[in-house]
Amino acid sequence: MNDQPSKTIPILLTFLSYGAVALLIVLPVVLILHEALRQGLHAALETLKDPEARSAIRLTVYVTVLVTVINTTGGIAAAWTLTKYDFRGSRFLVSLIELPISVSPVIAGLIWLLLFGRQGWWGTWLGHHGIHIAFAVPGIVLATLFVTFPYVTRTLMPYMEQQGRAAEEAAFLLGAGFWRTLIRVTLPDAGWALLSGILLTTARAMGEFGAVAVISGHIPGVTETMPLHIETLYNGYQSVAAFAMATLLVLFAMTTVLIRMFLERSFRKQHL
Repeated sequence: MNDQPSKTIPILLTFLSYGAVALLIVLPVVLILHEALRQGLHAALETLKDPEARSAIRLTVYVTVLVTVINTTGGIAAAWTLTKYDFRGSRFLVSLIELPISVSPVIAGLIWLLLFGRQGWWGTWLGHHGIHIAFAVPGIVLATLFVTFPYVTRTLMPYMEQQGRAAEEAAFLLGAGFWRTLIRVTLPDAGWALLSGILLTTARAMGEFGAVAVISGHIPGVTETMPLHIETLYNGYQSVAAFAMATLLVLFAMTTVLIRMFLERSFRKQHL
């Protein structure tokens, strides 16, 4: 009896995989590009010169860079703490770090609104002191920080656990400080994981909608990020402008994916 699997099964699975990718990923991107260029490239580019569109782009880039830097720093610290030290409550801390993945972004936005909105717990005090968080850029940053926090930590932890603690302990015994040990000993071996986490954080921050929609107030030209501005344009029947902005957002996302693929290939070549 022949136990070898039929050659048709791998071919069928490959065909189904490519079909699913084409239907769920490639086709929507093609349709977005088609709608954006329906009136020509010049018309699509002109919509991106609108002051509100430019404001949305600037705000998205600003929030993405700021959130990525903060969450990279916090993610490295969290991963180091959880993998290099034994302490009571570590599993609970991991559960808290993973909480943003399981909680709806809309709920996250509501939490910040209940805390910092005008009718929130601290809203009145903040208003008296001229501090604006809800319906302002700080609220958008907080909401995006919340939903993107787990990525760097969760990508770094498996690599740091595989490393063990011997190398760091040897470095400390030889007189190396914390930062020198982290940069020279720990992170080089986990470099790919760190870069992967950073790119995941970047992509998630650029495309966040739910939490930001709740806490931002949807103020055009002030608190609208690119995803929010796309909704505003589409609801206003400005389809070409909406799809042009969506195309730009897709290009940003594809750029992060291509960078990730390039870095992964370079990392594998270095470790062959």
